Amino acid sequence: MEDTKLKKKELIIQLLNRNILINPEILERATEVDMGWIKEIIEAKEDNSLLVLNEEFEKIIKRDKRKLNELNWLDLEKAKVIAEKNKGDNIYKKFIVNLEEGIDEKPKQNENNKIRILFSYNQKSEPIKQPIKIQDFVAYFVNRFSSLKKILQNRSELQNATSINRVLGKKNKEYATIIGMIKSKETSKSGGINLTLEDLTGTIKVFVNKNKNDIFDVAKDLVLDQVIGVLGITGNNILFANSIIEPGIPSNRELKKAPNEVYALFLSDLHVGSKLFLREKFEKFLNWLNGDNERHTDLVTKIKYIFIAGDIVDGCSIYPGQDKELEIIDIYDQYRECSKLLSKVPKSIKIILSPGNHDAMRISEPQPELYKDFAHDLWKLDNVTMVSNPALVNIESSDKFSGFDVLIYHGYSFDYYIANVESIRSNGGYDRPDLIMKFILQKRHLAPTHSSTLYFPDREKDPLVIDKVPDIFVTGHLHKVSANNYKHITTICGSCWQDKTPFQEKLGHKPEPCRVPIINLQTREIKILKFI
Repeated sequence: MEDTKLKKKELIIQLLNRNILINPEILERATEVDMGWIKEIIEAKEDNSLLVLNEEFEKIIKRDKRKLNELNWLDLEKAKVIAEKNKGDNIYKKFIVNLEEGIDEKPKQNENNKIRILFSYNQKSEPIKQPIKIQDFVAYFVNRFSSLKKILQNRSELQNATSINRVLGKKNKEYATIIGMIKSKETSKSGGINLTLEDLTGTIKVFVNKNKNDIFDVAKDLVLDQVIGVLGITGNNILFANSIIEPGIPSNRELKKAPNEVYALFLSDLHVGSKLFLREKFEKFLNWLNGDNERHTDLVTKIKYIFIAGDIVDGCSIYPGQDKELEIIDIYDQYRECSKLLSKVPKSIKIILSPGNHDAMRISEPQPELYKDFAHDLWKLDNVTMVSNPALVNIESSDKFSGFDVLIYHGYSFDYYIANVESIRSNGGYDRPDLIMKFILQKRHLAPTHSSTLYFPDREKDPLVIDKVPDIFVTGHLHKVSANNYKHITTICGSCWQDKTPFQEKLGHKPEPCRVPIINLQTREIKILKFI
């Protein structure tokens, strides 16, 4: 009892630090499980505006914690204050209705696996009856802008952001704050950076002076089509930037740790079917999983999850002349062979499998789950969970622990940013997956620039927006192993199982095959296992 009281006192301090007030009755009857969802609210709230947790809010969030990611905290509280002052409760009621929509749609889950699919793109990949139109892309980018604007509005610096057309109507030398999507970016004659930002009301020029080192360094790494906030001073229909705000990752996040010692492994880019597929090394890994190394017997028994982030097979006709580099030329046979290999993984270990650009499916992102007609044998494996690219999966949750949210993205857009972002290119490029993953998290989008990947213009939302901050972010594509930590997010790039290709040789790439990142979910410590 005393221990619970102490925990509640600590919770009150955390709430006050985040400027959150809570109904005393909620706190009075709160169990340790209840304190868990309150902590998640503390973590999810990105700004420092005042928020009051009432019983109505408690009921909604406890029924479906996914709603945490859909909240505009500032506007919600403003609407509630207006309602309490009897000045109209229509806006507040709309908030509640929107929160309650879809609340009974439970995430897919398997209790035995402790795997919950929070997001997996499942639109049927049937032939499109209506051709894709420009309006589809307009709707797609409007949805993206709205999603990222909502994230930015939770930043205290941007709470007073106004529309671009209003800023254009201001007098010179007035302070202004806007949120916009980057339409163009150029270097000025003076060495500064000229940006054109647009929102739903218009466009405006933004100038970043090269002598303002802090924001100039930020501006150099801005890319087309990303959404940012700008604080500055008006002048002749130009906004002179004093500050640039990216969506970013909140710095107050808690480092989650599992209550039990459990391990997860991360693979990518198997490229089964290629003449360069390192079969012997992969079978060495499979034998290790089955306990052939007595020194690691205890460790192997605690492995519960394997994530595979795309390029399961080498595919067919991915590039000119690929047929000469294939050991298995039939795509069906490639997947059959891959299934035979993965069937050797102990059934106690659950495999979460996502596609990549070499797999037999559309290359446009998001890519749905592997097609059943090609990968039929993989679908039949009892311990395999199929997800899209990208996907968000929760593992190891329980009544007392919220589990880990794992964001999976193969990484097809990464080539563009390695080539076009100076800070990545000049600091290692393909040898530094950690830099590109940090860059992507700062933008809160997996492919912010339109030409960095092929999009399928979903009419409802942009599935490549990182609306929920993950605990683990896993990618592949680069054929380089990497394991790092950024603001309590474990970032992992999963190596490869293919030797250096002629194309990589030509470009000077240096793959690091047969490395396997393994994370202890209880301590969050990471090691790299080598099977070379």
